[in-house]
Amino acid sequence: MRLHAADAAELVVEAAESGNTAVVGTVVGGPLAAVIGRRIALIGEEGDAATMGSLGDGALDDWAREVMRGMIADPRAGLRVYETPEGGVELYAEIRRPVLELVVVGAGHVAQPLAHIGSLLGFRVTVLDDRPGFATMERFPDADRVVSVDFEDPFVDVPLHARSHILLVTRGHKYDYACLVRALRADPAPAYIGMIGSRRRVRATYVQLLEDGIERAQLDRIYAPVGLDVGAETPEEIAVAVAAELVLVRRGGTGASLKGLERVAERFFPNEDEV
Repeated sequence: MRLHAADAAELVVEAAESGNTAVVGTVVGGPLAAVIGRRIALIGEEGDAATMGSLGDGALDDWAREVMRGMIADPRAGLRVYETPEGGVELYAEIRRPVLELVVVGAGHVAQPLAHIGSLLGFRVTVLDDRPGFATMERFPDADRVVSVDFEDPFVDVPLHARSHILLVTRGHKYDYACLVRALRADPAPAYIGMIGSRRRVRATYVQLLEDGIERAQLDRIYAPVGLDVGAETPEEIAVAVAAELVLVRRGGTGASLKGLERVAERFFPNEDEV
């Protein structure tokens, strides 16, 4: 089946929206005129990816699939070359990862920098609040959606899924709690549930969750108090601390200072009295 440009673009968008990785390869140069402009796509993950389209040559298809499987594991787009007796066939391959959602529940002062930084990190940002005067695009120009909701059922128009990252930053404990229970009961489970609050407030929340029948194991899914310990005080600093935790959860790492981990001065430039 020949994969046309419009079909490939639609395929990539649909794959990302449904939680799949998509890689599309297009022949952009080389001596084989018959394959110039032809496309092939892989939809899925490295060990379970379906092929769409063909480059018109079995050996070239096999090579392209191998290249694109490698990109799923190591997502670097760019030009690849397949050598033939007639010369190199140039394949340009690009990858699209699943869409990640950041749902900020609450539209106060902390929510504004959170929405901004979330957008910079590549999340599709939705902001929810039960106050129409706060839930406006004017206050959240970086958000993709701003929705006025009832905190008793905040996600009725915002379906949660395995790529959802939820931040609970409402104006009061009872609102955070109502939204937290809904998030914990979502199926499939969100990738991340974070809740702002002091140690005392978080402890009270956990006690109430257990009293309301939430299993102890569920508590470990909650990032609370939310964020990394960087001494944040202002809304902007808190947003940075939370964003750092989102990156940590998504990419991995220790959260420690790179200076302390690498110890460049200590390892390569010791003090004179240590020599």
